[in-house]
Amino acid sequence: MAKLTILEFPDPRLRTKAIPVAAVDDELNALIDDMFETMYAAPGIGLAATQVDVHWRFLVADVSPDQSQPHALINPVILEKDGVRVSEEGCLSVPGYYEDVQRAEHIRVKFLNREGDPVEMEADGLLAVCIQHEIDHLDGKLFVDYLSEAKRQRIRKRLEKSRRHQAAAAM
Repeated sequence: MAKLTILEFPDPRLRTKAIPVAAVDDELNALIDDMFETMYAAPGIGLAATQVDVHWRFLVADVSPDQSQPHALINPVILEKDGVRVSEEGCLSVPGYYEDVQRAEHIRVKFLNREGDPVEMEADGLLAVCIQHEIDHLDGKLFVDYLSEAKRQRIRKRLEKSRRHQAAAAM
């Protein structure tokens, strides 16, 4: 397995809309393993392929405290949403920033599993929020898009300044 590089806002590749996965095969499953390793090491609870510059429609998630409930969703589609939940979200592509975002409390989602079999799953609470957040990535959307333009620009400028300082320190 290999740790992958996570793209960071405002990288334009994060705005790429992912295309459906054509075949569930060994290559895809190896990439899913790499994404789990990357997500756990970050540490995070979800990671969309778009975030590692792979523009196929799949994501990984594990909201369990002991990393014991991994989910890989290939070609996910939300079938139903209900309820409202406002919770603080962060993002591995927007490191260090957390903001309240409104999402559905409960979802029903269909996807292919790692064997290529169709599955439907109900999710609520944090898992539902995580899946919605990651599907947004697959659609080229970030959690900062739910914020005001002023707040989004402030975050962008701070991240760009931080990257410049890191680059200068590395020289």
